[in-house]
Amino acid sequence: MKNFQRNLNQNNRPSSRVTAMMEIASLPNTNPMQMLAKMFSIFRMPNFQLLSGFLTALLCAVVFHIEAQNQKGKYGTFALTHSTVETVTKGTITDGTVVISNGKIVSVGTNVTIPQGAEVIDCKGQFIYPGMIDGGTNLGLSEVGSDPRTQDFNELGDVDPQMKALTAVNPNAVAIPVTRVSGVTTALTSPSGGIFSGTAALINLHGYTPEQMFAGFEGVVMNYPSGGRRGFFDHRTDEEIKKATEKSLKTLNEVWERAVQYYKVDSATKGKNAGYYPEMQALLPVVKGDMMLLIEVNKAKDITATLKWVKERKISKVALTGVAEGWRVADQLAKAKIPVITGGVLELPTREYDRYDQSYANPGLLKKAGVKVAIRTMEKGNQNFRNLPYHAGFAVAYGMDKADALKAITIVPAEIFGVADKLGSIEVGKSGTLFVCDGDPFETKTQIKQVFIDGWQIPMSSRQTLLYDEFLKREPGLSKK
Repeated sequence: MKNFQRNLNQNNRPSSRVTAMMEIASLPNTNPMQMLAKMFSIFRMPNFQLLSGFLTALLCAVVFHIEAQNQKGKYGTFALTHSTVETVTKGTITDGTVVISNGKIVSVGTNVTIPQGAEVIDCKGQFIYPGMIDGGTNLGLSEVGSDPRTQDFNELGDVDPQMKALTAVNPNAVAIPVTRVSGVTTALTSPSGGIFSGTAALINLHGYTPEQMFAGFEGVVMNYPSGGRRGFFDHRTDEEIKKATEKSLKTLNEVWERAVQYYKVDSATKGKNAGYYPEMQALLPVVKGDMMLLIEVNKAKDITATLKWVKERKISKVALTGVAEGWRVADQLAKAKIPVITGGVLELPTREYDRYDQSYANPGLLKKAGVKVAIRTMEKGNQNFRNLPYHAGFAVAYGMDKADALKAITIVPAEIFGVADKLGSIEVGKSGTLFVCDGDPFETKTQIKQVFIDGWQIPMSSRQTLLYDEFLKREPGLSKK
């Protein structure tokens, strides 16, 4: 404090006051409110310079206080030893070691040489799995459900393929740490609404910017017009539903035909005279076959219509998402050889007369029919994307093979998104993206012990863990003194 007063008295310069304030901000064991009290006890001159200096010091105080609480990831060489390694693609390794260096997996096996200087983490009695991939979220696009200012996944209009989810991703979204400490390391974040909602992006759940988080895949999201009711709240007559569906289909076909014509002009002019048309420019790589079209469709008759629509237009890169009633037309899906990202699994049946467990059984029935199946959560309302392993677990409980369910949240979505050379399994040369746990990840009692994303050791903390710790160790407690 003497240094502070000395700086304050030296010509009463604003810069000296700011320097002094920063000294207060850096005092150990001082919280922001104590800092404010000290500042008010010294300052007596209510002028603009004083106010600006005060605000600067306050900012410093908050930054120092927050920085002390936020743990940072660690990058380096790590050797995870004496674990059971579930590689997904190459079987199970007992008492195995996985070495991560420079962001990649450099060694896997039972007879592994640990590099000098590596940080050795004993995983005896624990299991290593590749990071899970959720193919249906809006992570980073939504924060507070009741505040539309924090919702950035649904644009105005029906045709918005040029709206990129990656541009809007908030790397500091509260749900991101909550999701990744549960072993879900990668997610497809998608816009919604309209016919062409926008362009979805695959992101790793670590990074300070969207570009750092980008995992190498983007795809245009399309909602196929539904010929059914939207739910129990939909009181439209059958005729109204029919007219609305026909109108949406007409718009869809017109937009696609326009995109095909734009492609022809672009090809003929070698991209020089096609004109500025952002919607068509966004659809151009889909028409070319360079980018995947992700078609959201759920009702059985809509799935059948979608398969016909895709076949007639010879769309080469396509995946169906949702597919809640896929079990009704599983043979058609298998014959079409179009991959499916189904879910959420933890949902009610689509029809009142269906069995209660029909949604749980859907992934297994699709897989049994020969469909390539990935599982997603799609819990956009409550942001519970951390529940991905439990969606897969329910699929196992209701008929899906356990190995297939694990693949449905690891290597299969990686293959669908074209990133299987980097993600989805534990193999030499792939990204150091994995997690360590003490049991079956499909079981709710299992604890995730370590998470690595692109070689970064991720701090095992989130808003939920901080709240848990806060109320587990309450001070001053519940009793009055």
